[in-house]
Amino acid sequence: MTERRRVTDRLPAFPWDRLVPHKEAAAAHPDGIVDLSIGTPVDPVPPALRAALADAADSPGYPQTHGTPELRAAIAGWLERRHGVAVAPDAVLPTLGSKEMVAWLPTLLGLGAGDTVVYPELAYPTYDLGIRLAQATPAASDGLTSLGPAPVRLVWLNSPANPTGRVLPAEHLRKVVAWARERGAIVASDECYLDLGWDGTHPLSILHPDVSGGSHTGLLALHSLSKRSNLAGYRAAFTAGDPALVEEVLAVRKHAGMIMPAPVQAAMRAALDDDAHAREQKERYAARRALLRAALERAGWRVDHSEAGLYLWAAHPAHDAWGSVKLLAEHGILVAPGVFYGAAGADHVRVAFTATDERVAAAVRRLAALA
Repeated sequence: MTERRRVTDRLPAFPWDRLVPHKEAAAAHPDGIVDLSIGTPVDPVPPALRAALADAADSPGYPQTHGTPELRAAIAGWLERRHGVAVAPDAVLPTLGSKEMVAWLPTLLGLGAGDTVVYPELAYPTYDLGIRLAQATPAASDGLTSLGPAPVRLVWLNSPANPTGRVLPAEHLRKVVAWARERGAIVASDECYLDLGWDGTHPLSILHPDVSGGSHTGLLALHSLSKRSNLAGYRAAFTAGDPALVEEVLAVRKHAGMIMPAPVQAAMRAALDDDAHAREQKERYAARRALLRAALERAGWRVDHSEAGLYLWAAHPAHDAWGSVKLLAEHGILVAPGVFYGAAGADHVRVAFTATDERVAAAVRRLAALA
C-alpha cells in the first residue's frame, strides 16, 4: 500500500514560528511589547460599515458567489473613481480576503505540474505557497528575460510591494504585460495597498489604461479592504480584470462553495461607496509612519523604498536582519526579519506602522535609547 503524502510535506516551514523567542523577549519589557511584526489593523471598524453589516444580518438564504449587483457596481465605481480603471460589473468578483486568492489562484486557473509561475524575489510567502499547492513550479525572479524557455503560465506582481513598499512605475508594468502577452501568460497583480501611497506617490493598477493599453485581456488585479477600511476581520476583498478569467474563476468557486457571506457583502458595498473614512484612516497611518521613520533613522536605521503600503523597510549598518530583530526585541519592539520574504531581505527588517498611537509613541521612546 502506497503511503499517503501529506500536503504539509510539500510546504515550507511556517516562518513566524522562528520569531517566537524574540516575541517572548519583547513581551518581557516592563512597559509591554510593541508588536510591529504583523500589519493587522487596530483601529475601529467605521460605524457606517458596522451598521451595514448589522442591517444585513437577517440573511437566511445562500448569498451570490458573484456578489450582489449592488456590490459589483460599488467595486466598479470605486475602481473608476479612485484609480481611473473602467471595468464592467460582471468583470469583478468578491473574495474571502486577498490572501485566499493569492493562495488558490493557480489552482483555480487549472495550473499544475509542468507549469511555471513567477513571483517577486522579495515577496509575501503566500505566493510561493499557492504555487506549491497547485503542484506548479515556483520561480522567484524580478527579471523575466532571465527565465529562458520556461513555460510560464502566470506572473505575480505586487505593487505597492509587501514587504518593501516599493512602487513599480508604469513603464515597468507595461513591459511585464507585453512580455506575458507575447507568451500567453496571465499577469495577476496584488494591489491591496494601492490606496496607500506616501509623499506624493500615486501607484498605478495593472488595469489602468496607461499600463494595460485599454485591454484587460490576460490581466487580474487583487484588492483588499483590510487596510483601507479596517475590515481584516471581515475578509472583504475582490478581484477584477479580464472578464473571461473572472468567469473561469467564478465557475470553480461556485462548485467549491467559496462565497462571501451576505452581511459582509453589504458592509463591503458601504465601504467602497464611502471615501471619507478611508481618508481619515490614511491620515492616521501617515502620522504613525512619520513618527516611526524619523525614530528609526535617528537610531541608525536606513529606510529603503517604503513609498507606499503599511511598512518601513529598514536596514542597520551594524546588524543583519536577525541581529536587528534581536536588538529591537531587547527594547520591547518586535519586527519581522526581511529573510521571511526571501534571501534578498537578509539585511532588512519590516516594520509595520499599524499599532495604536500609544504603542507607536512607546516605540519612538524606546528607539530614542538606541540613538
